[in-house]
Amino acid sequence: MKELLKKFLNREVIMYLIFGVLTTVVALAVYYGLIFTILNPESAIQLQIANVLSWVAGVIFAYITNRKYVFESKETNKAKEVSKFVTSRLSTLFLDMLVMFIGVTLLKANDKIIKLISQVLVIVANYILSKIFVFKKEKQK
Repeated sequence: MKELLKKFLNREVIMYLIFGVLTTVVALAVYYGLIFTILNPESAIQLQIANVLSWVAGVIFAYITNRKYVFESKETNKAKEVSKFVTSRLSTLFLDMLVMFIGVTLLKANDKIIKLISQVLVIVANYILSKIFVFKKEKQK
C-alpha cells in the first residue's frame, strides 16, 4: 500500500494538485466576482457567461503553471502545445457546463455548491488529459 501511495503521490501529482487548487481559486474568484456584482446566476445565459469567463481565466493561469511547474514542458512548438491544451480544456468546459446546467438549471440546486462539485470533476479530467494528450513526454530511444 505504501509503495502504491508513493508511486501515485509523486512530484508531478503533488504540483498538479497545488496548481489545480490555485487554478480553481482563480476560476472561482472570477465566477463569484461576476455573479456577486454584474451577472445574475438565476438567468441561464448569465450563469453560463460567468462560467465561461471564469474558465478563460483558469485556462490561462493553468497553462502557464502546468507548462512551467507541473509538467516542466520543453516543447519548442508552443502553438501546438497551447492548441492541445485549449482543446483538452474545451472538453472539460463542456463537462463543467453540463454539470452546471443539470445541477442548477434543471435540478434547481445551489449554483455555488454545484460549481464546487463540478470543479472536482474538471480537475481530475484535466490532469488525465494533460498527462496523456498535452504534455506527454516522448519516450527515449
